[in-house]
Amino acid sequence: MLLEGKVAIITGGSRGIGKATAIKLANLGAKIIVNYTNRLEAANEVVNIIKDNNGEAITVKADVSNISEVKDMMKFAVDTYGSIDILVNNAGVTKDTLILRMNEEDWDKVINTNLKGAFNCIKEASRYMIKNKYGKIVNVSSVIGVIGNIGQANYAASKAGIIGLTKSAAKEFASRGINVNAVAPGFIDTEMTQVLKDEIRNEMLKAIPLGRFGTPEDVSDVIAFLVLPYSDYITGQVIHIDGGMVM
Repeated sequence: MLLEGKVAIITGGSRGIGKATAIKLANLGAKIIVNYTNRLEAANEVVNIIKDNNGEAITVKADVSNISEVKDMMKFAVDTYGSIDILVNNAGVTKDTLILRMNEEDWDKVINTNLKGAFNCIKEASRYMIKNKYGKIVNVSSVIGVIGNIGQANYAASKAGIIGLTKSAAKEFASRGINVNAVAPGFIDTEMTQVLKDEIRNEMLKAIPLGRFGTPEDVSDVIAFLVLPYSDYITGQVIHIDGGMVM
């Protein structure tokens, strides 16, 4: 298997894109750290799926916005499996409302989790990757970080920030054998979109040339490509996975 012997940390790995990515990379042979903050039962379910398919996985509770907890998570991964080869920064939250109604707490929560969390994880994981002169980092951005959206100023800012973070980290770590890329999913059929009213979902579909919502697996397949040897000459890129929504 192409990722046999590799160790992958998936933040926000208990559901949606994170869950699909954890299962995909495990099927390719990687040992998986499923990070979660509150959803232990869901995280355990992901681990059980992986183990049922003869893979290796373990859960780790950590708030990615807390640097101390991130440090402990990275150390635990190395103590348990011996290295950190792959990092997928997927953890994210939304607190949607118009700018005039948005309070400071909702702004800070989204920025701290989505953007600061990715920074914290890159900073701490890269310490171990540099020692091994190898690493693959994939940051989950969003098309909203590219085009913006009404009522999502905090989310858009955090996801736009991830794009800048990706490009800067790619330049800093290229000489150390570490590739850093990002994916920018469009409207993916996860818990976030399933709660939307039918009329809103129908309007969204009109903006997608391929005529359907994406699946978590559509995103995890691209993430898998970016951590496989096939992508060794790719770094600092942002790949849109949006059915043609943003061209």
